[in-house]
Amino acid sequence: MTARDRIRALPPTAPDAPRTPSRAAPAETGSGPGWLPLAACCLGTFLLLLYTSIVTVALPGIGAGLGADHGAQQWVIDVYTLALAGLLLGAGAIGDALGSRRVCLAGLAGFTLATLACGLATSPGLLIAARAGQGVAGAAMLATIVPLIGLTYARPGQRATAFAVWGAVAGAASAVGTVCGGVLTEYAGWRWLFLGSLPLCAGALALAARSLPHATVPPPPDPAPDRAPDRVPDPAREPGHAPGPDRAARGLFRTGVDWPGIVLVSVAVTGLAYAVIAGGESGWGAPNSLAGWLAALGAGGGFVLAERRCPRPILPPALVTAPRFAAVLLAAFGYYFAAFGALPALATWMQTGLGLASSAVSLVLVVQLVVFVAVSGLVSRHLHALHPAWTLGAGTILVGVGALIATAVAGRPDWPVLLPFLVLSGVGAGVVSPVLPAVAIATAPPHHAGAAGGAANAVRQLGLTLGVAVCGTLTRTSTAPRMSLACAACALVAVTTGALAVRLLLRSGTR
Repeated sequence: MTARDRIRALPPTAPDAPRTPSRAAPAETGSGPGWLPLAACCLGTFLLLLYTSIVTVALPGIGAGLGADHGAQQWVIDVYTLALAGLLLGAGAIGDALGSRRVCLAGLAGFTLATLACGLATSPGLLIAARAGQGVAGAAMLATIVPLIGLTYARPGQRATAFAVWGAVAGAASAVGTVCGGVLTEYAGWRWLFLGSLPLCAGALALAARSLPHATVPPPPDPAPDRAPDRVPDPAREPGHAPGPDRAARGLFRTGVDWPGIVLVSVAVTGLAYAVIAGGESGWGAPNSLAGWLAALGAGGGFVLAERRCPRPILPPALVTAPRFAAVLLAAFGYYFAAFGALPALATWMQTGLGLASSAVSLVLVVQLVVFVAVSGLVSRHLHALHPAWTLGAGTILVGVGALIATAVAGRPDWPVLLPFLVLSGVGAGVVSPVLPAVAIATAPPHHAGAAGGAANAVRQLGLTLGVAVCGTLTRTSTAPRMSLACAACALVAVTTGALAVRLLLRSGTR
């Protein structure tokens, strides 16, 4: 059976949902649910992905306005993607317990407040804290929006159209963020990157509250099904019962949400990013850097042990150790690290090293995103027919080849030298991105399909987080040789992970 056949054989759930959506009849009126729920989901997705790129070009302006040093500027970007990477899987589990609609609305409300706090921040620490709030709320949104689309549009034709529209909006968000970030920073000031989107945030929240379907909270599976029940059946736990506050609280704290796993994976990812950034600032042997490494290793080891013992882990160990799924995670990490992790460092170098205006830098960087959107939009339907080794693996390697070409910037410090990297990384990412969620689900057992999609999304965000941290650490002086070194690091990561993914996928014989 090919990977494409396995995808078709899966239950009709959202293709890259971090968790299986709750079973409930979609809120239909007349001939269908209408497109207001999709508009709400697309607007929420647009906002959370917009803020992965809109700050990229604004870092020098933020640094000058708030007196933020190089390390603080890195954290303005990293803390957002860090929260997404560390909390995405856990947010999916909480969405299962409380209901996707409830968690999504809470995420939108929190995102609106955090965005306001970003625009009003008066110090680097306050801005970083507000960006962390954006990331936490964004994880709640991203983990629940996709399941809500699958829940609302149950008919195959409607679902295909809905996800096509959602994917196009998601792809355009980063491009819009890059351009708007440069233009707004130059002509209005960096605060308007946040204050200007508040009407959109409020509109998304109002539209979601009006249109998103009310999902039920299904009873969790018994981790020991062969054991006789030890409680009196509760009608409120039966499918179809609306999740009231008491029911939601019981679902959150009694139905097996993997709280140790959520906490430990968040600490591990945070410690790793902190160790890299602190190592660049204070030296790799400095106490704060060593503390970050120890926290990452300790929490990572604890996470592995906790997941082995948890009856319903957020990341099943059997899934991660499967060679085919390991290949998916390698590709997800490598192409996001190399294609997008270097962009903040490139933006800073072009402004401080080459003297380009922020709007001009936006126009240079948007080349990558335009190519990415064009490739993923034009050829995504044909990519699923190819062997995953030639989409996931080769696409990641192509990103690495582009980064390798960009190392020539050491001998010719000018922005046109970066164009081959921007084009090739856009092509490579455009090949990998549309295929990754479907292959992740197809290479996992059906009962782990939701966790597989969530893990792939989380590892992509982890790659971006560490890519920003590593490239930022290597380019603290913003010189051409240091920029070349960062590009070399991206090339090494992408080529290595891509080659390993090709090897694992070919050896497994999957399609």
